[in-house]
Amino acid sequence: MLGKQVFAIFPVIIMVLFSIQITITTHSYVVGDSVGWTFGVSSWANERKFDAGDLLLFKYHKGVHNVMIVNKANYDNCNAIGKTLSSGNDSVTLGKVPNYFICGIDGHCNDGLKMEAIAH
Repeated sequence: MLGKQVFAIFPVIIMVLFSIQITITTHSYVVGDSVGWTFGVSSWANERKFDAGDLLLFKYHKGVHNVMIVNKANYDNCNAIGKTLSSGNDSVTLGKVPNYFICGIDGHCNDGLKMEAIAH
């Protein structure tokens, strides 16, 4: 008799398990808010807490700036070696590591157009 009760309740348990949904909330940020990806943007990033999976939107005038995804050494030394984005409306999903971005236009990184985004 007990065996039939277990088999009768088993489909109910399966339905409950499938109806439970886990929601992961991610956020989208326009880098630099209304001024966009421009000089001094590193202070903007320092004022925010990012999570892995968050989306950064880089808005800037195409041809005036670009966005380079670089490693720590290239970030620290403003070496324009990395993946280059140049549409003026670029998006990057943050990984659960420090994420480093610079402008690869000559002199821009050294003048402060660089940003570190640490996702938790």
